[in-house]
Amino acid sequence: MSPSLTPALREFLASRPGLFIGDRDDLTAVSGRTLAVEDPSDGSPLAEVPLAGPVEVDRAVLLARAAFADGRWSALPHQRRAAVLHRVAELLERHAEEFALLESVDAGILRSTSDHLAHVAAEVFRHYAGWTGRLYGDVNPTAADLHGYTLRQPLGVVAAIVPWNMPLLMAAFKLAPALAAGNSVVLKPAEQTPLSAQLLARLVREAGLPEGVLAVLTGDGSTGAALVEHPGVDLVGFTGSTRTGQSIQRAAAGTVKRVLLELGGKSANIVFPDADLAAAAQAAGATAWQHSGQICFAGTRLLAHRSIAGELAERIAADAARLRPGPATDPASRLGPLISDRQLRRVLGYLDQARTDGATELLAATRPELPGHHLTPAVLTGVDPQARIAQEEVFGPVLTVLPFDTEEEALRLANGTPYGLAAGVWTGDVSRAHRFARDLRAGTVWVNTYGVHDFSAPSGGFGQSGLGREHGREWIHAYTEAKSVYVQL
Repeated sequence: MSPSLTPALREFLASRPGLFIGDRDDLTAVSGRTLAVEDPSDGSPLAEVPLAGPVEVDRAVLLARAAFADGRWSALPHQRRAAVLHRVAELLERHAEEFALLESVDAGILRSTSDHLAHVAAEVFRHYAGWTGRLYGDVNPTAADLHGYTLRQPLGVVAAIVPWNMPLLMAAFKLAPALAAGNSVVLKPAEQTPLSAQLLARLVREAGLPEGVLAVLTGDGSTGAALVEHPGVDLVGFTGSTRTGQSIQRAAAGTVKRVLLELGGKSANIVFPDADLAAAAQAAGATAWQHSGQICFAGTRLLAHRSIAGELAERIAADAARLRPGPATDPASRLGPLISDRQLRRVLGYLDQARTDGATELLAATRPELPGHHLTPAVLTGVDPQARIAQEEVFGPVLTVLPFDTEEEALRLANGTPYGLAAGVWTGDVSRAHRFARDLRAGTVWVNTYGVHDFSAPSGGFGQSGLGREHGREWIHAYTEAKSVYVQL
C-alpha cells in the first residue's frame, strides 16, 4: 500500500469496500471472484474488489427498479432532491483530500490536477441540484376543445459505465444529472479505478439518498455487458473507447434501450501564422501531455501552417523534454504514469508502427528508469495523415504534427478522421475563426484557447465520437422522457 495514503484512506481500504447494493457497501460476488487494483505509478497493489457477475447485476437492477417504481426518489418534491445533491457536494469538498489521493494512487493523476477534482465534482452536483425544479413541460397548441401539454418524466433505471482516466469526475457527470431527473442509477466504474466510486457511494448514502436508488458494481467488461443487456435498464450512459461503445450500441438494440455514448477522439489543434505562437505552443503541449495524453479531447493532431510548423514543433518538443516524469503523488512530478502495463505496451506499439510508416521522431519517447508504467512524450513529424498514428486514438503522450498550406487543406485534414469530439483554432482573424467553428465536424471547438469547459454548454461528439450530449440543456433529452397528454374539454 502506498506510503502517501492518509490514515482515513488506509482505514477506508482496510474496510475492504465491496459492492454497494441496497444498504450494504461491503458485499462480495457470489462467484468469489475479485479484481486486483494497483497503483500505476509503481505497480504496487492497492486493493482487491469484487467482480460482480449476473447475479449481482440482476439484484442491483431489480432494487433500482423497485426504488423507482415506489417513488421514494422519483416522486420526492424537487426541493428535497436538490437538498440531497447539495449535501453530496458538501461531503465531496469535506473529503477532497481523500479523493485527491485516491485519484492519484488509483488513476495516476498528478496531484496538481487531482487536488481540484473533488471540488469540480462538487460543482457538478450543485449545478444539477439547480435543475431539479426546472424540468418544465409545455402547453401545446391544439384544437379549441382540447387541452394538450407535455410532461418531462424520468426514464427509470440508468446504467452508468465510466472510464479509468478521470474516474471521480466521470462518475459525477453521470450520477448528478441522472439523479436530478429522478432516475435510479447502477454505476459501474472501470476495473482499473474503482476506488473513488466506492467512496462516493458512501457519501451519497450519507447525504440522504434513499436505499436502492444507487448501486455501485465493481467488475470488468463482463459486468458492464450484463448491465447493458439487462431488460430492467432503460438507458446506458457510457464514456470510453469507440470500440466498446459500438459493442454497447449493438447489445442495447436487443432490448431497444437508449444509449448515451461519449467515445474516442482524435482532435485537431489548428494554428495559423497570425496566431499568438507562444500561447498556441504552450496550449498544444498542455493538452497533449495532460494526464500523459489519457484525455479523450486531447489535441493529439497539431495542424500547423507550413510556414510555422517547424518552429512550433520545436517549441513544443523543447518544453516536453523538460517535463519530469514521476509518481503521481510527488508534487515535483510533471508527467504521471499510464494506467497499466497493457496501455503502455499499446502506446509503444503505435510508436513502432509510426516509425515503420516513415514518421520522424522530433522528440522520441523513452521509458524512464522508474517502477510503474511511465513514458515520456513523443513529437512526430513527417506523418502521413492516413497513417494509424494520425487516424486512431492512441491515449498516450504522443503528438503528431501535420503541416498545411491553405484553409481548405487544414479543414480537410481536421475533418479527415472518423472522430469528431473536439478541435481548436488559433488565429487573429475573427472571420476565419467563425468559419472554422462552423465547418469543423466537432462537438466542441475552442478558438485561441483549448480544453476549457463549462457545464452550461453541451458536451459530446460527431461521428464515432459518440451519440447524444451531456450538460447544457441537452442533458434533459438524455435522462428524461417526453410524454404528451390530451384532455377533452
